Amino acid sequence: MAKKDSEEGRLGSAFRRLGAALPGVALCLLITVTSLAIQRLEERLFGHPYVEALVIAILLGMAVRSFWRPPERWQIGIAFSAKQLLEIAVTLLGASISFAAIAASGSLLLAAIIGTVIVALGVSFGVARALGLPTKLSILIACGNSICGNSAIAAVAPVIGADGDDIASSISFTAVLGVLMVLGLPLLIPLLKLSATQYGILAGLTVYAVPQVLAATVPAGVVSTQIGTLVKLVRVLMLGPVVVGLSLIASRRLGVGAAKAGGKPVGPFKLVPWFIIGFLVLAALRSLQIVPDVVVEPVTRTAALLTVVSMAALGLGVDVRVLSNVGGKVTAAVTLSLVLLLAMSIVIIQLFK
Repeated sequence: MAKKDSEEGRLGSAFRRLGAALPGVALCLLITVTSLAIQRLEERLFGHPYVEALVIAILLGMAVRSFWRPPERWQIGIAFSAKQLLEIAVTLLGASISFAAIAASGSLLLAAIIGTVIVALGVSFGVARALGLPTKLSILIACGNSICGNSAIAAVAPVIGADGDDIASSISFTAVLGVLMVLGLPLLIPLLKLSATQYGILAGLTVYAVPQVLAATVPAGVVSTQIGTLVKLVRVLMLGPVVVGLSLIASRRLGVGAAKAGGKPVGPFKLVPWFIIGFLVLAALRSLQIVPDVVVEPVTRTAALLTVVSMAALGLGVDVRVLSNVGGKVTAAVTLSLVLLLAMSIVIIQLFK
């Protein structure tokens, strides 16, 4: 009898927590639906989105937060959306990763992509720190600039324990430069007399998001689009090892996750967050063809949707005044990092014709 009462008590508690989270989650979903609608409108008007739903969601959340501070009853659902849903999204991204895609790109091109990402990570982080930005914000800027823009920032943020202000700062300014890259990069084709292959590699190495790579390369032809997409996808695959490495570093140096207690060694399952382990497991299953192709697209879409919901929640927690305090430094860090990445990529593409 006592055991039954205990189970009913736990069930009732779970329902109460769920009920408490509903208002905040519903608000985040409303912002998400609005953001997706705006992105769809962009696609109909321009053929592709210049500003993705992920960015729109965080900006709308910040706009709402500027005029209205959600009361306490909303905060449980907003916090759940910002943290737990984002962690689930990172886990699901593993299903879209196939280690075979890395090997298929060729040794020289693969080495060029990996080398570019590694050097860009170090340079971008160094530039941000030299400008006086905090360590966690510098890591977000470095990962966004070097790997895949907003998606990398969203994936790395829970690993290093970044707060909403840092995430909003890095995503907002990175998004602006991402659009400028799409518009300006094709101008380099006649200026530098780039071949279709060279331009495709350049776009894949420098443009932040996969849809943006398509937008930047389609005007240059099919060859540039195919090569640019391949390079970009391999660059995105670098997110996996980078996230795992950061999870290990964060647990020891940034005070995130479990640390050593009482001099006892901490096991790998405590050093590496659960969602990173889930990411790696799904990536391995995908590489072994245990996760079928038909499952990949809906899982990836779910991950993207949950990420947008999380960004809406993060925007709702951002104080715009904090962004204004670091805006100049963040803009300088993102711009300098991108210019250096572009210069390095222009040198690298001379190896290819």
